[in-house]
Amino acid sequence: MKIIDGKALATKMRVELKEKIEKSAIKPGLAVVIVGEDPASRIYVRNKIKACGEIGIQSFCYELPATSSQKEVEDLLDSLAVNPSVHGILLQLPLPKGFDSESAMSHIPVEKDVDGFSAENLGLLTLHKERVVACTPLGIMKMLESEGVDLCGKRAVVLGRSDTVGKPMAMLLLNANATVTICHSKTTDLKEICKTADILVSAIGKAKFVTADMVKEGAVVIDVGMNRDETGKLCGDVDFDAVKDKASLITPVPGGVGPMTITMLMYNTCITAFKE
Repeated sequence: MKIIDGKALATKMRVELKEKIEKSAIKPGLAVVIVGEDPASRIYVRNKIKACGEIGIQSFCYELPATSSQKEVEDLLDSLAVNPSVHGILLQLPLPKGFDSESAMSHIPVEKDVDGFSAENLGLLTLHKERVVACTPLGIMKMLESEGVDLCGKRAVVLGRSDTVGKPMAMLLLNANATVTICHSKTTDLKEICKTADILVSAIGKAKFVTADMVKEGAVVIDVGMNRDETGKLCGDVDFDAVKDKASLITPVPGGVGPMTITMLMYNTCITAFKE
């Protein structure tokens, strides 16, 4: 068993991005919009702004009260869409109750969609012509690449079918020539399906859901979950202590996928800024 150190890889990639930015005549700019007072969202935004400062991306943070109207949010996004100093726009989700997230997201032009959530970017991924890809799945692919994991012909199982992680993750694995199964809350024989996986990715948000009897000997196990266990300790979807000795590679929580997600946001901002 080997633990994939997402924090170390993220640090290495941030150094490379910083060097690239320093050599460029363009100063990438990322605008982050947050609506309301959700504590978790505020922590995420703070970490994103901090990462921008570390590598030389100019950040613009806009905090709107939950009492803002849908039009006020969309007008702000429209103004950022035409701002030449802003190369990437991130609307922190989820929005407070009463807002139409899909409508708001449609005000982010595809060329500034650093989250990779737009219909066009998701469509390009499906066509294997991806340019900007959702940050968490992209970070996972970078982790697998860093460990030399050959995906061609391997069986991959993705737990979760969200538009932000599960679906783009499955498409990236498929584009890398893996044979992919997506599982969800309506899946039958879940344990048996998981046991076929050479690569198992869990993104369902259930603490320690994946147990040792669900994992094939020697599988690569990627844990996207961020949960709290019965003692309040941060943990993933995978019962790490039980699964680690069966896996050939496994990501921890914290210190696994999480650091890579924010790094990929920086990576995507550079793509949109430098028009790569």
